[in-house]
Amino acid sequence: MRHLLVTLRRRYCNHPKPLIQRAHYKPQKPQPPPAPPSPPKPPKKPAKFSLHGESWEDPYSWMSQLNDKVAMRHMDVYMEQEEKYIEAVMSDTERLQSKLQSEMASRFSFDLSTPPLRWGPWLYYRRAEEGKQYPVLCRRLASLNEEFISHKSPSAGFDFTSGQRIEQKLLDYNQEAERFGGYAYEELSEVSPDHRYLAYTMYDKDNDYFKLSVRDLNFGTLCSKPQADRVSNIAWAKNGQALLYVVTNHDKRPYRLYCSMVGSDEDDILLLEDPQENVYVNIRHTKDFQFVTVNTFSTTSSKIFLINAADPLSGMTLVWECETRAHCIVEHHQGFLYLFTDAAKEGQPVDNHYLLRSPVDPSPSLRKWESVFADDDELIVEDVDFSYSHLALIVRENRVFKLCSVSLPLPSGKGSFHLKELYPQFLPLPSNVTQISPGPNYDYLSSTMRFTISSPVMPDAVVDYDLSNGKWNIVQQQNLLHERTRVLYGSASSGSRGEKSPLSRVDEVNIANDNPWNDLVEYYGCDQYSVPSDDGVVVPLTIVYSHHRRKEDQSPGLLHGHGAYGEILDKRWRNELKSLLDRGWVIAYADVRGGGGFGKKWHHDGQRSNKINSIRDYICCAKFLVDNKIVQENKLSGWGYSAGGLLVAAAINSCPDLFRAAVLKVPFLDPTNTLLYPILPLTPVDYEEFGYPGDVEDFQAMRAYSPYDNIQKGVHYPSVLVTSSFNTRFGVWEAAKWVALVRENSIYDPKRPILLNLTTDIVEENRYLHCKESALETAFLIKMMDL
Repeated sequence: MRHLLVTLRRRYCNHPKPLIQRAHYKPQKPQPPPAPPSPPKPPKKPAKFSLHGESWEDPYSWMSQLNDKVAMRHMDVYMEQEEKYIEAVMSDTERLQSKLQSEMASRFSFDLSTPPLRWGPWLYYRRAEEGKQYPVLCRRLASLNEEFISHKSPSAGFDFTSGQRIEQKLLDYNQEAERFGGYAYEELSEVSPDHRYLAYTMYDKDNDYFKLSVRDLNFGTLCSKPQADRVSNIAWAKNGQALLYVVTNHDKRPYRLYCSMVGSDEDDILLLEDPQENVYVNIRHTKDFQFVTVNTFSTTSSKIFLINAADPLSGMTLVWECETRAHCIVEHHQGFLYLFTDAAKEGQPVDNHYLLRSPVDPSPSLRKWESVFADDDELIVEDVDFSYSHLALIVRENRVFKLCSVSLPLPSGKGSFHLKELYPQFLPLPSNVTQISPGPNYDYLSSTMRFTISSPVMPDAVVDYDLSNGKWNIVQQQNLLHERTRVLYGSASSGSRGEKSPLSRVDEVNIANDNPWNDLVEYYGCDQYSVPSDDGVVVPLTIVYSHHRRKEDQSPGLLHGHGAYGEILDKRWRNELKSLLDRGWVIAYADVRGGGGFGKKWHHDGQRSNKINSIRDYICCAKFLVDNKIVQENKLSGWGYSAGGLLVAAAINSCPDLFRAAVLKVPFLDPTNTLLYPILPLTPVDYEEFGYPGDVEDFQAMRAYSPYDNIQKGVHYPSVLVTSSFNTRFGVWEAAKWVALVRENSIYDPKRPILLNLTTDIVEENRYLHCKESALETAFLIKMMDL
């Protein structure tokens, strides 16, 4: 003890100062938190406009002056400021973004290959190569590998037993990227019917068009011709000896049709040129390759011409025309032409597609089209697909999608049929199906057809159905319960449930005998509601949630909407949304008017002067979620892509206090100026959807719903993240103008930021960028809900 006291005394005596300082130490005052970053303020250069007796001022119209070098320099500076601002606002979410990105990346399928598609003697597929950004297109003879399982069995198409390479590389998109400045985006790809050539179009980013190339698959070399720029459509003829293609003018309007003899030194032959500014040309071959159909359509007419594929220079025969713009697809089967269309019947508009048929007759005056199916309001035919032996039909009863097949040929001379008279074979589907998409189904002689089955609570399932016996097989579906992709053969099928093929990759997966679909209904629920809109029309509303994480009246929610072009709202399972579902969020989908899936009237009631119906439908669905305590009050977010961005932004203008936050992806926000003074080429579909500014009624309606023209002043707006790209149809300036004007007019609140995020690449084509952007959007939504 004495030794210890001496030691302590010496220590204190040698260091007196620290003891004195500690005795008089005063804690420092807490530092105030750093001031929130201030949003950028772009310069204002008001410009005045007038039309139909109405005048308005646009302070940010300079942002769209692409040919003004001074304006573009200002725009560059402004974009840099926006980039720094969003980084500052979201800096406290860096760890969350990293975590979310890891979560989302782990759910991506490791196997980037497509399931093999049989066509004739070949199996075609795309597969990824390790360490490379883009896939390769390959094929192998089915006879050498009848039970082909995946591109890794045997590895890269090499059979170690025989010592032979059984795979043929057709096109390496990594090499194509070298041709096109480091970027490879394919729009069209067609193998010739003799399997000798591959015609495809690649996007030339420097020139902003698609370039046609033809590759000889026997030698792996590019053909000297045909080669063409600005190609929008291709179709093979003469069993692969001739290629027909359509080119666009500088306004991206398809207007010329050419025929090129592969390997010939002669110039390509012009078959059709339509100088009318509102007429568009489109071609496709029938599935049996006997004919090429030429569609010419405008806002006031639709015509279909037939070209004999065996002699493409023999001329075109008119087989169908109507006095309105209509969707028309012609197929040929054993001497009959089949027309799937939504054109008016006997001058009366129809609400859905229907199927007609007519004998192949060289005399147009004798041609007569008859309905295949009798009208049935309870059973709607959404799509059809032909093989030599069967007709596949995607049908809808109310909101329930079904898939069935009937045998071909159909009886002739008996008029129209009720579907049940043809003894349809309905094919098995999982629950909650929201979309059925036909696959390429190139093999016309095969009775097996491929479809992709989509559901909000199930990763997409690629399924082969044998229409001759009703057997089915899931050929590819991600199994999220194991966070990796399985390619299923011989187990998830009608013929061998519970069995394991020795060559299948399912040895790590326990598939329940009664549910082979790899759905997630055990963990996530899917409920359907019918929401009355302001005018009494019932709007379908779908919600998805976690059984275990959702809390009644305490869940934040995200409401998706689109409502344009008659397109079906994408309600497929999306892996990135799992991060929100697992955090207790409710994901909702509002099938507002203007969208697809419920007939033409549903679309027409939400377009042009009726566009306001779409917005009111969306708002009613949003209020329904809150009023019924599905989503907690003040914790509802909106989400819209492209034209859906217009929908959500217009809803925010009308009811800014209804939403806590919103994400607008490449949104269409300034229809008045974009349609009145188009900077990028627009199509008749755009004007039909949103209105013609020259029409007084359309113009007034457009001004009433336009997000940019109806920003409220002096009110709090929700937090909004606007993402845009330099490669979008609706320019970056639309997003930038809307963001700047909202900040200027609304009450500034640093807790409710308006953010603009820009990308230089097409995110959907890059898995890493897609994952990174999704993580940013999700972190933004979570941050805004937690404030």
